[in-house]
Amino acid sequence: MDLRYPLIMATALVLCAYLLRIRRDAVPLKAGERLAVGIGAFCSAMLGAKLPFVLADWEGLLSGAVWFSSGKTIMCGLVGAYFGVEFTKWALEIRVKTGDWFAMPVAVAVGIGRIGCFVAGCCYGTPTELPWGVRFATADLLEGVDAPRHPTQLYESFFHFTMAAILWHLQKSAIWPGHLVKFYIIAYLVYRLISETIRPEARVLAGLTGYQWCAIGLIPVFAFLWYRDAQRMRESVSQLPAR
Repeated sequence: MDLRYPLIMATALVLCAYLLRIRRDAVPLKAGERLAVGIGAFCSAMLGAKLPFVLADWEGLLSGAVWFSSGKTIMCGLVGAYFGVEFTKWALEIRVKTGDWFAMPVAVAVGIGRIGCFVAGCCYGTPTELPWGVRFATADLLEGVDAPRHPTQLYESFFHFTMAAILWHLQKSAIWPGHLVKFYIIAYLVYRLISETIRPEARVLAGLTGYQWCAIGLIPVFAFLWYRDAQRMRESVSQLPAR
């Protein structure tokens, strides 16, 4: 049994938890509130990551087997984590913005996780003649095409590490405070909209994959959430007494 994938994923989770811990002063929450928000994010991310596969496999859903399969998606995992945090904060009546606290550590963790996907040979790209193409035994077995492929896992890993650096700079510079996680998710949705063109996913409608349609639907949702929160923040500032 190849233990590299679970070890890399465990490393991603541990490093994410460590980064959140050393940056805990960034949000004025009690320890119990931080724990609750973290659990809400993790559980909702796991549910979101599995949701598309559950909905696509009704037989597996009825038997329960689909929940234990290997299929999961980062895109819906990130979206699930966002709404899981928002629900937890609503339930606990927490009014503090926490997205900036999560954004950079999550980007680092996902970047490491995609290296795990590369090692495991999943989430590969379409055949390519580029010199950095990689042969994946899994792809050869499942698709019957023995050819170098785009290492889309590494492309995405680079994207997330780059976003982690950008998010760190934005937070340090106090640019877009309270909106960094929405910026990160929108950027990732745009990235997936583009990168799906070199992934061998089934085209479901108009030549686009299910992930592309999902991105098209979610980008305006998060753009609206950003606009709404920005409006609320401006209104709150305008109501402060003048000095």
